[in-house]
Amino acid sequence: MQPRKVEELIASHPTADGAGVKLRRIVSPDGMRRLDPFLLLDEFGSDDADDYSGGFPPHPHRGFETVTYMLEGQMRHEDHLGNVGRLVSGGVQWMTAGRGVIHSEMPEQESGRMRGFQLWINLPAAEKMGDPGYRDIPPEAIPTRTLAGGIVVKVIAGRFEHAGEVVTGAVEKVATAPLYLDLELPADSALTLPVTPGHTALVYVYDGAVIVAGLPVPAQRLAVLGDGDAVVLEGGAEGGRALLLAARPLGEPVAHHGPFVMNTRAEIEQALEDYRTGRLTG
Repeated sequence: MQPRKVEELIASHPTADGAGVKLRRIVSPDGMRRLDPFLLLDEFGSDDADDYSGGFPPHPHRGFETVTYMLEGQMRHEDHLGNVGRLVSGGVQWMTAGRGVIHSEMPEQESGRMRGFQLWINLPAAEKMGDPGYRDIPPEAIPTRTLAGGIVVKVIAGRFEHAGEVVTGAVEKVATAPLYLDLELPADSALTLPVTPGHTALVYVYDGAVIVAGLPVPAQRLAVLGDGDAVVLEGGAEGGRALLLAARPLGEPVAHHGPFVMNTRAEIEQALEDYRTGRLTG
């Protein structure tokens, strides 16, 4: 195997979105164009309800997919299609905006800890104006494996291969073939994972520290990996938790404005006009 090396470390930074929800933005759509097909990754987490109580009131999307993974807490999804979902601790919401969706994500708790991630994955031009879709994935539907050394792997999307076993995640997509793993690496543990050559690969450490390709990566850092066919991770002396993300690049132009991601500026202008005139979801 050819292990991937760390090409860059990106630190997350505090910001706010929705109705004042405090979060850490790892990279925004403009900055992630070189990380095709990934567009955005946010981490939210707080014990203070004032930091999240405003939630994300109704807002539109077009041209990409949103993946919300909840570590702790509860949120309620509603959209113009009539979908209503309850996102609970350990669960995932996978939404394909396609040609247009208007949805809300609001807290279903008045106190306690809320923590999780939202990831945006681009859609190819041929699918940007396709039908929107929504899926709630409960925690029990996410395959989980405990490996030697106490390593825990949750397979949210894609296929996890280890010791001759292939585990198919809760979600599989054809165009971008995303791999989305939540990994817990205890101290002194080690794990080598195959990752398709040519696919963009990222590791975001969110608790403790993880050694990625020999480089110690602290929490709230995103490691951008070079090419190769394997990712080598170690728990080090401290141990840590991390997300491993990989996907097939689309190699298409990206035009972005707020909640819309298309291929050209003209398509962005059309999305804005469609939203103003009520045709976004038509």
